Amino acid sequence: MQSIDTHDLDSFQPAENPKALIVGPVEDLPEGSVKTIELSAGRELALYRVNGEFYATENFCPHKGAPLAAGKLCAHVIECDWHGWQFDVRTGDCLTVPEKIATYEVMIEEGVIKVFI
Repeated sequence: MQSIDTHDLDSFQPAENPKALIVGPVEDLPEGSVKTIELSAGRELALYRVNGEFYATENFCPHKGAPLAAGKLCAHVIECDWHGWQFDVRTGDCLTVPEKIATYEVMIEEGVIKVFI
């Protein structure tokens, strides 16, 4: 299956000197859940909490642009709700086809979630 570029991938690449985006308290993201983080210019991240760890990826599936945060999270795998593509939230690797999504560093400081973009 061929991928369709639904967004400007260059705009999602981590910066050389990433800036910390304060997302909120850890209590706002229950275990096993996903949250959409809206950025500027229509960009979005998906924030995941799996086994007490936090991960962030771009939010749009490279296949047809579906929001990954609307998909099913099972352990470290998010499945796109539209066509079933699966991604490892730790690495961004697609488990379905040879694709990848951008990932971002997440840090917890004093109970606050920070994503470096």
